Amino acid sequence: MADQNAPNSHLRLEWVYGYRGHQCRNNLYYTAAKEIVYFVAGVGVVYSPREHRQKFYLGHQDDIISLALHPERVLVATGQVGKEPYICVWDSYTVQTISILKDVHTHGIACLAFDLDGQRLVSVGLDSKNTICVWDWRKGKMLSMAPGHTDRIFDISWDLYQPNKLVSCGVKHIKFWSLCGNSLTPKRGVFGKTGDLQTILCLACARDEVTHSGALNGDIYVWKGINLIRTIQGAHAAGIFSMNACEEGFATGGRDGCVRLWDLNFKPITVIDLRETDQGYKGLSVRSVCWRGDHILVGTQDSEIFEIVVHERNKPFLIMQGHCEGELWALAVHPTKPLAMTGSDDRSVRIWSLIDHALIARCNMEEPIRCAAVSTDGIHLALGMKDGSFTVLRVRDMTEVVHIKDRKEAIHELKYSPDGTFLAVGSNDSSVDIYGVVQRYKKVGECVGSVSFITHMDWSSDSKYLQTNDGSGKRLFYKMPSGKEVTNKEELKGVQWASWTCVYGLEVNGIWPKYSDINDINSVDGNFNGQVLVTADDYGIVKLFRYPCLRKGAKFKKYLGHSAHVTNVRWSHDHQWVVSIGGADHSVFQWKFIPERKLKDAIHIAPQESLVDSNSDESDSDQSDVPELDSEIEQETQITYRRQVYKEDLPQLKEQCKEKRKSAASKRRERAPGKSIRLHFVHGYRGYDCRSNLFYTQTGEIVYHVAAVGVVYNRQQNTQRFYLGHDDDILCLAIHPLKDYVATGQVGRDSSIHIWDTETIKPLSVLKGYHQYGVCAVDFSADGKRLASVGIDDNHTIVLWDWKKGEKLSAVRGSKDKIFVVKINPYMPDKLITAGIKHMKFWRRAGGGLIGRKGCIGAMGRTDTMMCAVYGWTEEMAFSGTSTGDVCIWRDLFLIKTVKAHDGPVFSMHALEKGFVTGGKDGVVALWDDTFERCLKTYAIKRAALAPGSKGLLLEDNPSIRAISLGHGHILVGTKNGEILEVDKSGPITLLVQGHMEGEVWGLATHPHLPICATVSDDKTLRIWDLSPSHCMLAVRKLKKGGRCCCFSPDGKALGVGLNDGSFLMVNADTLEDLVSFHHRKDVISEIRFSPGAGKYLAVASCDSFVDIYNVMSSKRVGICKGSSSYITHMDWDIRGKLLQVNTGAKEQLFFEAPRGKRQTIPSLEVEKIGWASWTSVLGSCCEGIWPIIGEVTDVTASCLTSDSKVLATGDDFGFVKLFRFPAKGKFGKFKRYVAHSTHVTNVRWTHEDSLLVTVGGADTSLMLWTYEMEGHRESRQCDSEESDLDSEEDGGYDSDVTRENEINYTIKALSTNIRPMFGIKPHLQQKEPSLDERQGVVRPPVSRALPQPEKLQTNNVGKKKRPIEVQCHPTPQMCLSHSFLQSLSVTETAHSAYVVWSPSWDLVLELVFGYRGKDCRNNVHYLNDGADIIYHTASVGILYNVATGSQTFYQEHNDDILCLTVNQHPKFTNLVATGQVGDSADMSATAPSIHVWDAMNKQTLSVLRCYHSKGVCSVSFSATGKLLLSVGLDPEHTITIWKWQEGRKAFVFLQYIYIAPKSIKNTHQNCNIKILVIN
Repeated sequence: MADQNAPNSHLRLEWVYGYRGHQCRNNLYYTAAKEIVYFVAGVGVVYSPREHRQKFYLGHQDDIISLALHPERVLVATGQVGKEPYICVWDSYTVQTISILKDVHTHGIACLAFDLDGQRLVSVGLDSKNTICVWDWRKGKMLSMAPGHTDRIFDISWDLYQPNKLVSCGVKHIKFWSLCGNSLTPKRGVFGKTGDLQTILCLACARDEVTHSGALNGDIYVWKGINLIRTIQGAHAAGIFSMNACEEGFATGGRDGCVRLWDLNFKPITVIDLRETDQGYKGLSVRSVCWRGDHILVGTQDSEIFEIVVHERNKPFLIMQGHCEGELWALAVHPTKPLAMTGSDDRSVRIWSLIDHALIARCNMEEPIRCAAVSTDGIHLALGMKDGSFTVLRVRDMTEVVHIKDRKEAIHELKYSPDGTFLAVGSNDSSVDIYGVVQRYKKVGECVGSVSFITHMDWSSDSKYLQTNDGSGKRLFYKMPSGKEVTNKEELKGVQWASWTCVYGLEVNGIWPKYSDINDINSVDGNFNGQVLVTADDYGIVKLFRYPCLRKGAKFKKYLGHSAHVTNVRWSHDHQWVVSIGGADHSVFQWKFIPERKLKDAIHIAPQESLVDSNSDESDSDQSDVPELDSEIEQETQITYRRQVYKEDLPQLKEQCKEKRKSAASKRRERAPGKSIRLHFVHGYRGYDCRSNLFYTQTGEIVYHVAAVGVVYNRQQNTQRFYLGHDDDILCLAIHPLKDYVATGQVGRDSSIHIWDTETIKPLSVLKGYHQYGVCAVDFSADGKRLASVGIDDNHTIVLWDWKKGEKLSAVRGSKDKIFVVKINPYMPDKLITAGIKHMKFWRRAGGGLIGRKGCIGAMGRTDTMMCAVYGWTEEMAFSGTSTGDVCIWRDLFLIKTVKAHDGPVFSMHALEKGFVTGGKDGVVALWDDTFERCLKTYAIKRAALAPGSKGLLLEDNPSIRAISLGHGHILVGTKNGEILEVDKSGPITLLVQGHMEGEVWGLATHPHLPICATVSDDKTLRIWDLSPSHCMLAVRKLKKGGRCCCFSPDGKALGVGLNDGSFLMVNADTLEDLVSFHHRKDVISEIRFSPGAGKYLAVASCDSFVDIYNVMSSKRVGICKGSSSYITHMDWDIRGKLLQVNTGAKEQLFFEAPRGKRQTIPSLEVEKIGWASWTSVLGSCCEGIWPIIGEVTDVTASCLTSDSKVLATGDDFGFVKLFRFPAKGKFGKFKRYVAHSTHVTNVRWTHEDSLLVTVGGADTSLMLWTYEMEGHRESRQCDSEESDLDSEEDGGYDSDVTRENEINYTIKALSTNIRPMFGIKPHLQQKEPSLDERQGVVRPPVSRALPQPEKLQTNNVGKKKRPIEVQCHPTPQMCLSHSFLQSLSVTETAHSAYVVWSPSWDLVLELVFGYRGKDCRNNVHYLNDGADIIYHTASVGILYNVATGSQTFYQEHNDDILCLTVNQHPKFTNLVATGQVGDSADMSATAPSIHVWDAMNKQTLSVLRCYHSKGVCSVSFSATGKLLLSVGLDPEHTITIWKWQEGRKAFVFLQYIYIAPKSIKNTHQNCNIKILVIN
């Protein structure tokens, strides 16, 4: 059986033939090193003309379509197409990625341009809005975004002489952009009467606000500001595709094949007509031009690059050629020479020298070419045509030998027989024709067995057999030359094939991934000598397999570069090279083959850097020969952390219950209880699915996590402090290098990471917005400034953060398989490693992205599953622990050594100053020297090694170790069993913390007299816990089955335990030894209860809907309670022990008489009068209020009443513990709510004297103790919430004005551009663009009698290609206008937000505004200049009123209603005002809600902040320092944003109470709805 590993040999890209000239412009430049940079397919190419050498940038996954050169001419930016396109900024010297910009554009990046100092980059997308983005490219951060235009944008440029100014042009438009704050504001160029409205293809900026642009008709338009001032007609005979500015002047290139040079004043210098030169031809079209000194680079539509020396401009030098537009399918190699032949739909056949890397011959044919073959003597070249004919040429002079047309459909494959006698011709009409070569290609046979088009063919070595593949996936054999089909497999035994280019057959089974289409793989070629096989597929990937490749889903090495389908691939005659051709990218790639023997001599050949791994040892499917995962690891990988409903969904769910809220709001409800609870102690540690989550703090305390709680444990005092900022399972924990801060990541729909102080237990930062479903790994950098995190989404996204600023620095998709650990390099914070399932990857930050390379294991075997990783004593050294017990030692990304460390997986590893410590599944802690040469000492975790004074009980010897940390002379160990131990270096072990193991915890009972409780879990253990200050586990017993319930007898001597198999036990409460057991049911025992008093009876409820009643003394079943339609959930006895109250899963409240179990019907009023020994019921009128509004979504799982019957504690499926007054009558009662458990709280119990509330969480395995505090003893704490699910009018009420304001719906006025002309030609002198009616030929009367339009204008659909109507008129009956007068009207300045005013051709100046916006605004009038001026607003105008003169001055840059205003109070920012308006945040256009920061005295705009507050901005406020600005939106959630307004960007700040404010933020007058936001 062939080896299923990927081959050890390697391909390296050596040369790319071609240049992307079609559909692209301005993509060819000289670098500072006088090299030429351009792109083809998905490869950036740097070509040195002096050395005739190419370097390649391989960071893209799809077609590159745009390129920009940095002003220093070293760095290059390239943009690609794709569903999620990105921009790469890379170094042309090293061809290494500097920065990746992504997550904004869709479809593709059409244009790129650097600004003058190279700090910013602008990009234009291919989406329907042609979105324009400005980037701080080094940081990978987007600074501004705006919709570009409704039609395609062809070019964009920074004005190199005016900061923050840009120009874009495209289909019938040119726009001039201003960048202020984070706002890009456009002004359309005014063509006027100077020139026709034209599509502008290219542009270049000059001094004094002058812009030159090239038009589709060949004219050059010259602009001053936004106005067209002159045209240079006939500059080119056709469209001008490229314009390049340099120190000497300007160069333009056009469709007419001419290059023109102009001086700095745009006066002509010279013209170079490439069509008239020796290398020219009819139809030559210039797409790119670059002028540097006395050299000019020219790129053409037909994929050629010319270099022109100015003083020899009639002798251009052709430095690169490629196929033209049209798919490239035909490829053949010469049998004896290093030559490759290609043919394309461009009707040309070309011969390339693989040694000289040059085109040596070209011949144009009459028809598109689809396949090629060279005769075995190298004399003839056969070409298969798209029209069904084939032509044979002589190779030496490309003259025709014969042209034959026997078929109507395309010829898809040609092959000469090895002896040169026959030519097999396969066509798309399902047949193969055999021609005799020596008979001048006379047809001698025909193969007609296929039912689909012929795709591939191979001859046998003796030329007697031919095998074919067709489009239906069939492999057929024929006898040659007759063409008779061979069906007898015995006849084919021993046949040797001269070549292997077929994609079907036993020898190539392994090239097919699972679930692949039968036509995914386009081409195959086997290298018999090297025992390798190369394939080309529809995904642009060239793959290298071993040959033969027998088992499906074999491993391979893959190579990227082609952008779309790779149509053909062939080995050269001597197997030195592989040649591949791309269909749509019509490029020819030449790959150097590096065999295994040479690879060993050149171990420095690392995987080529790219965003996706371009050298992958991974197959597309799992292999049967991959070793099985360890059971613990397999179990962990199968855990799903996804919830049907997350806590984040609560606001939306409540919103869906509006009708319920309205009906309940009219009723007065009981207030929440005055008493409260406080988390006191938590038993448990999350070890079963987490690693390395246990550390010593700076002060010697221990920090870890369980459920949704971060725990800081003082081992001397046996006390705990809690971080309660999370609301779901914490899955990972990392400690800051100074050991004072901790980062914890949780489960969530939009999961968050909290960084908090272990001393103050306060949050320092909350990071959200980039991880779905949860965060499974975090790590701080050595300087503590950065944090890396890994998500549990399908791609296991890796994010690098500046956590103090709350900014995402970089992100990348990590792996489809689970990642267990991430570590930042302590010496270089831009580097990190990740380890996981068959995964070890080394990452480097590049702007907004991360570039990863897989670890090279070389000949040392396959990549194992890595469970832990650390960096070593130098920046190159890394160490990882595997699932097989080995430690792998890495230098850079190369595996240099493995050391056997443990029996079973190495789960945890910790680096020391002079060595390492490891822990594994074998329960052993091992200390190693700094090279892993020697194991210095081992510690086995055993019960015998427990220190004499250690509290608690170790469940088993050698528990699986999940976390290790060192400090304070001890080794801290966390186990899978939920235990935390401290190992003294001399040997003794102290047990510090214990909890249940994996499995849900449901059973909970408190002792009737003592401060102890019992729990039973699905982990098959029964445990007794001490609730006194010693907080330890007193006893434990392993059970045969998991348990779901337990209960103490009234005297506390016996303990009943219900098990999952339908049996139950009664055990001695002290020793946990069996007293008696029964097994009468098959389903889970869900509840068990002793009758009060003497405990005569025991009620046992099961999930098969019955309650059995047993006589404790006689140990016999004396009654059965029947009648339930679902499983039993809760049970309570009355104080007499005669009556049972039962709740069921069908929400039935039933009553049964003991001991016989006879069902009783009791009215709800009578139920309240009955004295109950306990109350754990969740149904009935007394409990009606405990059910939330969203009761259909979540269940109240448990309840328990205090002994004084005043407070009812409940637990629910959302993980909330709530306190209600009892009885909780009426729906949706008020409560106090506490979050610590992560998911469903399965049980709650008060202790016998009500001093503690004990709760257990199901899947979070924790046992929590809460102290019960009297009224007035409340501290302000994060976990103590008095929010009920709704606030009725009786609870606070609305004033009528407030009610009206709360219900205002702000309609947005849609002005797609700013209609106020600020400068330039007056509107009446501008050429009026034809209206929609005029374009459609519709004639309207001069005056409309139609009804007035609605008050507000509706938003234009920017996705449509029609030109938006930017202004609509609102005529009135008083307007009686002549046609000539109408023509003199134009749009002018308006201050009103509700109406568009038409004015005569003269200008109006706003002089006085009556009014002030008081109806729905507050705090929007301020004194300025010591009372000399008053600032306020109305409509869309900010008004400064001078008290002394009574005059007004106006700020008129808003285009819709201003709703809020604030004044900066800091003395450094005097007279600075911020105003916020309404708007539509569907895009970041001029209609988006915006905040303007402006100087009240000179009305100068200092910053415009476009924001995603949908509908508008209702409140703004400056900070005390004046540098921050807070805004509140009108969106349903009333989101809060904090801005660094001078930089025009959001300041990602960290809120202690809420991250996004709930809807009630607007109703600040309501009781209990004032939120305090703490910004750190």
